[in-house]
Amino acid sequence: MMEMISSLRIIVFVTVILFCIIFLYSKTKTKTNFSSLRSIPSLKNSCQLPLGTLGWPFVGETIEFISCAYSDRPESFMDSRRRMYGKVFKSHIFGTPTIVSTDAEVSRFVLQSDAKAFVPFYPKSLTELMGKSSILLINGSLQRKIHGLIGSFFKSPHLKDQITRDMQNYVQQSMDKWRDDQPIYIQDETKNIAFQVLVKALISLNPGEEMELLKKQFQEFILGLMSLPVKVPGSQLYRSLQAKKRMVKIIHKIIQSKRDSGISSTVSKDVVDVLLNDASELLTNDLIADNTIDMMIPGEDSVPVLMTLAIKYLSDCPAALHQLTDENMKLKSIKAQNGEPLIWSDYLSLHFTQSVITETLRMGNIIIGVMRKAMKDIEIKGYLIPKGWCFFAYFRSVHLDENHYDWPYQFNPWRWQDKDIISSYNFTPFGGGQRLCPGLDLARLEASIFLHHFVTNFRWVAEDDTIVNFPTVRMKKRMPVWVKRREDSY
Repeated sequence: MMEMISSLRIIVFVTVILFCIIFLYSKTKTKTNFSSLRSIPSLKNSCQLPLGTLGWPFVGETIEFISCAYSDRPESFMDSRRRMYGKVFKSHIFGTPTIVSTDAEVSRFVLQSDAKAFVPFYPKSLTELMGKSSILLINGSLQRKIHGLIGSFFKSPHLKDQITRDMQNYVQQSMDKWRDDQPIYIQDETKNIAFQVLVKALISLNPGEEMELLKKQFQEFILGLMSLPVKVPGSQLYRSLQAKKRMVKIIHKIIQSKRDSGISSTVSKDVVDVLLNDASELLTNDLIADNTIDMMIPGEDSVPVLMTLAIKYLSDCPAALHQLTDENMKLKSIKAQNGEPLIWSDYLSLHFTQSVITETLRMGNIIIGVMRKAMKDIEIKGYLIPKGWCFFAYFRSVHLDENHYDWPYQFNPWRWQDKDIISSYNFTPFGGGQRLCPGLDLARLEASIFLHHFVTNFRWVAEDDTIVNFPTVRMKKRMPVWVKRREDSY
């Protein structure tokens, strides 16, 4: 145990040193020194900086933040400061002075603000990979246009029908290969399924050689999102940028083929169709390709992790598993008796299944929070957020706050029965405001379909596994389970 602790300390120490080097020499580092940071409260503004500490010069509180992030309670960094300073406090993490919010109301205000007040803030390696035209980085009318077009398409019954058919097909193909004499790695299976479904919705690409090539390049691309911002041959960022160029080439070919054949003005088959059908000259081939790649990320992380964590929590909660299985078996029986296929509204009508997904989102915190940069001095509830500072809306602390949820660390899907989650400020698993994730309904739908087919076709025993929360949420052993086909499946 001591050896493991020592190894962790070494990893944390090396990570922090690297971050220090990055931010000392990064072009994007703040030009404000520590003495001037501490003088900000003397501005003519009537409000004051939140309480807190900026820690050590340059390093700030990054060491402790990363140390906590690697633990099984990553929110402990925030929670200890919340007890000392309140729900909103100042800190200095990842090379920038930061206002941290564990106050749902303050976070909601910031997320709903426009680009005149706050703009997205991301690590330099991520902004380098995403590009200036990414929907994650652009602001104003163009961002609203792209977000609106994609959001409307993702909510359309037409796409939900397509997603349902594709998800059912890919899930069945995957499960047909499962055997009971070897473990099935749920995390790997869900990643493969979700990526194929999402790519089909984005560019109408079916499984095959080109899909495998795209997936291989995407795997290299995504490794660079949390890499050092060093763009020299041999570095991870360089390799990821080269992988993106190869992906862009594939998508450009698809876009040009659609332009040459003419795009239907009535029904769009995929996201590329939606963007090509818009008359705006701002929606160039490069912009469409870049944003198509950005939207593949949920197929690698958030959606598969949601499905995987749901299996993890259900494996640890027999009562919830029994009720969810019973609900899904009843639906399957009714549809079989009527000779009807399951459609997307059937899956979303499974009330307890939706409660399980909601509770998984609350406990899993696949998106721990979002960061913004203040474009001017902002006052919220008596707090000053100075111009140029980072604002970190930390969702995890809110979702695990005992003031909002009884026994917050206990998996309890029954807490969501007859509860309105849409109007709750205390539940923001998909972010909020103008940049609310447009695919939130599809994420629920895909998870519902996977859970339905899994529990109605298999019984399973899960091996011991633990959740890793940093730098992204995932299962340490990829969630191995031993399955046995149900004799009572229809």
